This record gives sequence, C-alpha cells and structure tokens, in this order.
Amino acid sequence: MEKGKGVMGSGRRWAVDFSDNSTAPFSRDIPNPLGFTRASVDQDDSTVSRQKKDAESNWKAQKAWEVAQAPFKNLLMMGFMMWMAGNTVHLFSIGITFSALWQPISALQGVGKVFEPYKDSKVELLGPKLLFIALYLGGLALGVWKLNTLGLLPTHASDWVSSLPPAQEVEYSGGGIPL
Repeated sequence: MEKGKGVMGSGRRWAVDFSDNSTAPFSRDIPNPLGFTRASVDQDDSTVSRQKKDAESNWKAQKAWEVAQAPFKNLLMMGFMMWMAGNTVHLFSIGITFSALWQPISALQGVGKVFEPYKDSKVELLGPKLLFIALYLGGLALGVWKLNTLGLLPTHASDWVSSLPPAQEVEYSGGGIPL
C-alpha cells in the first residue's frame, strides 16, 4: 500500500465511510437508543421554522426589556455625580446638570430608533418603551431638581419682577466657633 493511501482509497489516510450498504438483517434490528425516535429526526420543516421564529421572538422580547432597563444604571450614576458636585454653582456642577438634562432629552427623541431592531409581529414593545420613557423622564426630573437646588430655576415672583424684594431665606447655616 502506498503512503497516504488509506483503505478507502479516497486519498485521506483516516477516512471512514459511515454509509450502510449492507443488506444484512442484523444491522436493521438494532434498537434505537433511549430517548431517540425516528419522528424527532423526521420533523417537518414548518415545525422547525416555527420553533426558530418563536425562539427569535422570545430573544427579541428579552433584549427589548434589557434595553428598556438600561437607563436605570445611568440614573443611579447621574444621581451620584450630582450629589458629588454639591449645591454651589460652578463649572463642574453646571456641566453635570447640563448632562443630566441633555441625555434624557436626546434619548427620548430616539425611542423609535432604539427599539427598531426588536420590531416583530409577535413581540409587544409597548411595555419596554413605556419603561424606557419613564426611566428617562425620571432622569429629566433629577436634572430639574438639581437646577432647583442650585437656585437656577425661577421659583419666586421676585425672579420675574425686579421691583419685588427677593425671597427670604428659610434656612441659614454656619459653623465654627465665633471669636
């Protein structure tokens, strides 16, 4: 036998032919393994394709809910950053507040684009979209609250009319020992 030529003669050294060409009755009488049925192998294509479509629809629904819940992490991070920025008006606190206002506004404008990949006739996107919108409205409310704590929102009549006296401060704080 030549080097590189197997028994099968196909040119491969370790090739095995698994086709059953024998007509002996003993090879047909071997029982199927446990859990194996010929019906599972011979399923029609419509059942398989329907199962694939259902699995894809379930995957799309799951991913849509994951996308809808993603702003929650951003909301917590933004709240922490606002807390760290403090209540005084300076460049960092104004930048954080602007970011807290801009991110929800831009995200709310693109809700349709965010959920576009998950559109399907079997996938209901109303719930994920409402959660997405609610979380970003919460982020917008957080930004407006920060504007209020910085004193940048006009909340008193004297903010609009210059002839009125400014509002009286409700709380004063001081520290240290007076000398």
